[in-house]
Amino acid sequence: MLSRRRFFSSAGLAVAAGAVAKAALAALPEIVSTDSPAMQPPLTPPNGRPYRAVATLNGWSLPWRMRNGTKEFHLVAEPVIREIAPGMTAHLWGYNGQSPGPTIEVVEGDRVRIFVTNRLPEPTSIHWHGQRLPNGMDGVVGLNQPSIKSGQTYVYEFVAQRAGTFMYHPHADETTQMAMGMMGFWVTHSKDADFMPVDRDYVFLLNAYDITPGSYTPKVSTMLDFNLWTFNSRAFPGTAPMVARLGERVRIRVGNLTMTNHPIHLHGHEFVVVGTDGGWTSPASRWPEVTVDIAVGQMRAIEFTAAAPGDWAFHCHKSHHTMNAMSHVVPNSIGVEQADLEKQIAALVPGYTTMNPEMSGMNMNMPLPANTLPMMTGAGRYGDIEMGGMFTVMKIRSDLAHGDYRDPGWYHAPAGSIAYPWQGEPPPAVRGAAPATSEGAAYSVRKPSGPMDH
Repeated sequence: MLSRRRFFSSAGLAVAAGAVAKAALAALPEIVSTDSPAMQPPLTPPNGRPYRAVATLNGWSLPWRMRNGTKEFHLVAEPVIREIAPGMTAHLWGYNGQSPGPTIEVVEGDRVRIFVTNRLPEPTSIHWHGQRLPNGMDGVVGLNQPSIKSGQTYVYEFVAQRAGTFMYHPHADETTQMAMGMMGFWVTHSKDADFMPVDRDYVFLLNAYDITPGSYTPKVSTMLDFNLWTFNSRAFPGTAPMVARLGERVRIRVGNLTMTNHPIHLHGHEFVVVGTDGGWTSPASRWPEVTVDIAVGQMRAIEFTAAAPGDWAFHCHKSHHTMNAMSHVVPNSIGVEQADLEKQIAALVPGYTTMNPEMSGMNMNMPLPANTLPMMTGAGRYGDIEMGGMFTVMKIRSDLAHGDYRDPGWYHAPAGSIAYPWQGEPPPAVRGAAPATSEGAAYSVRKPSGPMDH
């Protein structure tokens, strides 16, 4: 539920760079915030030039006010509580009640003014990642502007010169603030409302956190050993599904502000990369893919036609990124007789319980500390979904209404189209020398005749 709070005090108000008319500073825009992890429907623009709004996965778009031809937004940097998934919350830093912050949507050519209020316990700034703008608005503390002290409000103002997909994040105590979740998405729509039309346009950021089981606050000095990998600070089964009507054209924009690259993979469909941080790709440069690697600090926009109904997995293809609360010290017990081992250890460690081999995946018998997600806890129509973390589902239905973003539930596959167990005896294994030639094809092995042939 979005809440509106009038921000009355203008004490400590400062200007990031450039002159801003006094009339524009007479009253700040309302602060709009939410702490709900539910995905809000796209924000239909109430004024200004038209565009097809995006849907932020487990997020929302920030409303604005129009003042003398300028779109004015108000971002508040502040501590937030984010539900990573049901059963676990994290104490993060973000904007307007959430981490990541709300998506900002404008149109190419719009004059934009963003008020940034700092409610953090330390100075901050905002860098508008990938934007063309005046140097003094770029947001690097010490290089382009003084820091925004606690309690201050700064103003950034520029024209959205280039259509495309961008991000925002601090360039002040960056290791701490980004590790705590300070980031957000920015979309500049083309001034041509008919440019590259799609039926659905999803956006989200990739995030990683290191939160010790039983605790709430990320470790900010971690470089590589993160244990929570998320889409928009949500881990499966907390991530919302993306939905589409059969035959619709779908765009998904993904930004990466983690410490490593992520090969993002879609099942059941091929797509093309239509956009990067640098802008839209030329149609002649595109080719079909099912996985796109997104490096640190990059954004990729992919498009495809929702051609096949069903529930299709969408995830990072690094296997340890599709887990929840991953431990780096789990021993490999494959081949060990668990029952005998558990009895021996239990005699030395009262209350010890190992993983139950009768249970699928990595579900555990042992109790977990409070506020800790067990690994891979999602369940689908056919049982446990043994994936978590950076994972969600693309749900394509023939009966989904245009503009409907509600979860349609699990897919009911037609009879005869589901994998099934074989009921008979398996064929005998035949082991022997490999044939010299394969069926239907012949080949020969040429012996090397001299050094140059190696």
